[in-house]
Amino acid sequence: MSSGEEGSRAIVAALLANLGIALSKFAAFLVTGSSSMLSESVHSLADTGNQVLLLFGRRQSRRQADEEHPFGYGQDRYFYAFVVAVVLFSLGSLFAVYEGYEKIRHPHPLDKPAIAIGVLVVAMVLEGFSFRTAHREAGRIRRGARWVDYLRRSKAPELPVVLLEDSAALVGLLFALAGVTLSILTDNGRWDGIGSLAIGAVLGVVAVFLAVEMKSLLIGEAGSPTVVGRIRGALVDGERVTHVIHLRTMHLGPEEVLVGAKVALAPGLDMVAVAAAIDDAERRVREAEPLAKVIYVEPDLYRAHLASGARATPGAGATAT
Repeated sequence: MSSGEEGSRAIVAALLANLGIALSKFAAFLVTGSSSMLSESVHSLADTGNQVLLLFGRRQSRRQADEEHPFGYGQDRYFYAFVVAVVLFSLGSLFAVYEGYEKIRHPHPLDKPAIAIGVLVVAMVLEGFSFRTAHREAGRIRRGARWVDYLRRSKAPELPVVLLEDSAALVGLLFALAGVTLSILTDNGRWDGIGSLAIGAVLGVVAVFLAVEMKSLLIGEAGSPTVVGRIRGALVDGERVTHVIHLRTMHLGPEEVLVGAKVALAPGLDMVAVAAAIDDAERRVREAEPLAKVIYVEPDLYRAHLASGARATPGAGATAT
């Protein structure tokens, strides 16, 4: 199963779970008047819309390259993931903070708090199902890497977004449950407002983290060290292509990498041999690294006094500069 199929499964699971949770939370808010419950309702509604945005971004990214966008639309996935971060911050975090502030200023007791607690427990079960699905799918891809490293280095945005949203949702539900419970035990509605403030803080942290990571992908991230290493090694055959002088890579999407390289050719090759050497180098790169879809290779002669500034090395190729 491809990472794209795994990502879609996690998004759909999160979409269905969040839709059910949003409806149940809002119904509970109408009955109880809980500020934490309203904040959680808006949070789940925002998460539902975010899953729709992620699915739409994946669909848009599959459009074929055209004259206006010759490198395709793969970065649509990064754009819509960035929009998710904006929605999570504005519709989730800021609303929760505002609602909590108002509840602290004007506290009032909860009506039928048992309903709120019951809905929160059910929401935890559903959110846990969504989180488990995303966690399992991501576990197949991260290949032993630490979770923090996976979240920061993944080039496919959907699974990290779903994982972080679900994690924030579970923590938010705990804060909401704590706020409602303390409001009941102390007969002080301000605890419900404090729970809402805590939910807003968690959502704000997650939204900022997502925005920073998606912005990095939007402006162009290089391929991973493993991907770059495979490309560098494949460019050199040791006969006609002797060195990699410069190497640049950039993700055009999660499954597509742009490669630009200047390689040193053996002296004395005629034009036909040069063209054949470049064609063979591109073929080797595509075989070694399937993500390398767009490749530009510039031939040159190896001049040690110039290449030293680019840290060109024989055989395995140069470090990208």
